[in-house]
Amino acid sequence: MSIIVGIDIGGSTTKIVGFQDGRLLEPLMVRATDPIASVYGAFGKFTSQHGIALSDIGEVHITGVGSAFVENDIYGLPTVRVQEFASNARGGLYLSGLDRAIIVSMGTGTAYVYADKHGGEYLGGTGVGGGTLIGLSKKLLSMSDPEQIALLAEKGDLRNIDLRINDISKSAINSILADHTTAANFGKVSDLASREDIALGIFNMVYETIGMLAVFAARQKELRDIVLIGNLAGLPHAHATFETIGKMFDMHFLIPERATFGTVIGASLTK
Repeated sequence: MSIIVGIDIGGSTTKIVGFQDGRLLEPLMVRATDPIASVYGAFGKFTSQHGIALSDIGEVHITGVGSAFVENDIYGLPTVRVQEFASNARGGLYLSGLDRAIIVSMGTGTAYVYADKHGGEYLGGTGVGGGTLIGLSKKLLSMSDPEQIALLAEKGDLRNIDLRINDISKSAINSILADHTTAANFGKVSDLASREDIALGIFNMVYETIGMLAVFAARQKELRDIVLIGNLAGLPHAHATFETIGKMFDMHFLIPERATFGTVIGASLTK
């Protein structure tokens, strides 16, 4: 059976994956500012890594904001454009094993999709995402590598950054909001706040914003399952933050294995 190759062409990264006889071929990601260069670079690296000949490939499915730059079939292979939100839905359900869920795609910005066996429904989005993380880190920390920012944040202390419930009240406001709940991100920035504190504060603000909007989306659809995919899902602070939000609002946040590649996996599977 022919291999189906999926390519997700983003603003700064291109991801590629393949399916052969229903088996997932290990995905990979390349970074490039030029979408066309990144597509062909990723394609060459992927086929070489897996020992794939062009004759082994039946179709190429492309998605992502950069897919509009691909005007012709890639290497003469039948090339199909797949709607990104449909890819998010299919990929999120495939990775999670769920039949119905809210899929949160955390890329440069963040998109919310309701997914079930019938497909995906775009619910909305926010401009808060990886772009926010990198942009603020550039100005506040003179850093732009998310993994290095994450390492810096490991030694941070949010008590020097965020205003919390226990800063403004002697007791919890209600049974849901614990006294350590954030009242205002960056609402109590200390003059003594370190670079580590600021890095953690940026992560916390981005993830809390994304998480709360996910809670609202899940409530709208009377769901508890929320699947997180995209580049931000693969960074270490995601697990702790979303677990806290999940416990607070009785939601099940899931970051599946290969969550970073959720959209491109969905593109491969979507006809």
